[in-house]
Amino acid sequence: MIVRRFHGKLAVFDLSGTDTQIGEKLALLLDEKQRKELAQYLFGDIVLTADTGINPPKYNWQQDSPLTEIQEGDLYICLEHRLVTVHKQEISLTAKEFDILFLLASNPKRVFTYELIMDLVWNEDYTYYSRKAINNHVSNLRKKLKTRPDDPDYIKSATGIGYKFALQ
Repeated sequence: MIVRRFHGKLAVFDLSGTDTQIGEKLALLLDEKQRKELAQYLFGDIVLTADTGINPPKYNWQQDSPLTEIQEGDLYICLEHRLVTVHKQEISLTAKEFDILFLLASNPKRVFTYELIMDLVWNEDYTYYSRKAINNHVSNLRKKLKTRPDDPDYIKSATGIGYKFALQ
């Protein structure tokens, strides 16, 4: 899965499948116009139409498109519904908490620096905020995800560097 910024917003791509699956799994936090522009950028000469989105039909942006989901143990995350559950119990997250969690969970074991988290989630210059802002969001996120004492710590610290998503 690849996370990139496009038009100042977070764009997430799952490129693990075949060429036809790539278009079907493309999940974006963009408006309709931006999705079409990005599809044109990614897929080149695919024809875009105003009423049907991207042609051929295999690149369908409608509700029946597959969801971008992450399942790790008892943790479930759905990007399109911005839904997080632990032990099938819905967890209420702020927008920034969800974005941080999805960024880390979609790239397991990869360490994201404070600077990169700030760039991808806040879309702001790192100097405007401090590490404390990220630390506070991650601390709140950890508390919300730990619904039982035996639940794993999903977010690990890389001391002095940033955070990563890992069960071990």
